[in-house]
Amino acid sequence: MNLPGKIAIMGGGSWATALAKIVLSTQDHINWYMRRPDRIADFKQVGHNPVYLSSVKFDTDKITFYADINQVINDSDTLIFATPSPFLKQHLEKIKTRLSDKCIISAIKGIVPDENILITDYFAEYYQVPHENIAIIGGPCHAEEIALERLSYVTLACSDIQKLDVLASVFSNHYLKNSLSEDVAGIEYAAVLKNVYSIVAGICHGMKYGDNFQAVFLSNAIKEMRRFVDAVHPIERDITDSVYLGDLLVTAYSRFSRNRTFGTMIGKGYSVKTAQLEMEMIAEGYYGTKCIYEINEKYNVDMPILNALYEILYDKRSPITVIRELTETFI
Repeated sequence: MNLPGKIAIMGGGSWATALAKIVLSTQDHINWYMRRPDRIADFKQVGHNPVYLSSVKFDTDKITFYADINQVINDSDTLIFATPSPFLKQHLEKIKTRLSDKCIISAIKGIVPDENILITDYFAEYYQVPHENIAIIGGPCHAEEIALERLSYVTLACSDIQKLDVLASVFSNHYLKNSLSEDVAGIEYAAVLKNVYSIVAGICHGMKYGDNFQAVFLSNAIKEMRRFVDAVHPIERDITDSVYLGDLLVTAYSRFSRNRTFGTMIGKGYSVKTAQLEMEMIAEGYYGTKCIYEINEKYNVDMPILNALYEILYDKRSPITVIRELTETFI
């Protein structure tokens, strides 16, 4: 396997755009797949993504754009997927070429809906990509701050740590530092849960709960995350590491967090459907809530925060009532 070889960005959203900026800071050229040819044409004309992170300028001579997913796969060695998890299946269904000899890097913080399967497991099971050829990128890291070149940190994880030694140089520059891990499943589950808890943090913010309460809430959230992750993937880990606790904190507190924004709207009285319609981007935690809830039917981990959000989003219970009941469980 040629690592990193020719690198492709798979997706056209804000995180994909931030990743393209990062990779082009260390590499001379990238391939970039976007589903819509009109977006590619606009990008080439204006020199930036016409919809997301439009302040980031690109030298388009260093980019080969593709609207054909099979062609970009054939022309690339390392594929960095940065599409919202609810849309991953429909993108991959177009693939007619093999992925098994590629290096896959997932920057997707979600679970494949309906399948209730981690992204890495989905590539392994359905596309026969060996687990040692699949890596993930974990936070805490918002695309908007990458655009501003504010100091940020990511964690790269793979079962083959030697591959990470090669890949690490791709994601390291003057504003981005990284660490390496073998806890692929734990980081993936934690990334889903931090979106879930950030929606609840937003709901509480919209309902005028203050900073004192948010501190207690997040203390309970990290405990709940630890219980679940330790149950589904029991290895030794420090839940206070930045890829777990740090990613939770930034997603729960940051004004850039779409999950917090989604929750804030619900806390202010928006219906779930209205909040979704007014959001310009996907709140992954909406889908993650249902996925984790159904997965937990097997493990039966004590998860009062997850259960409360499920009742609000899917059982349509009153947020005021549910959150008031939830506060009685906190310590």
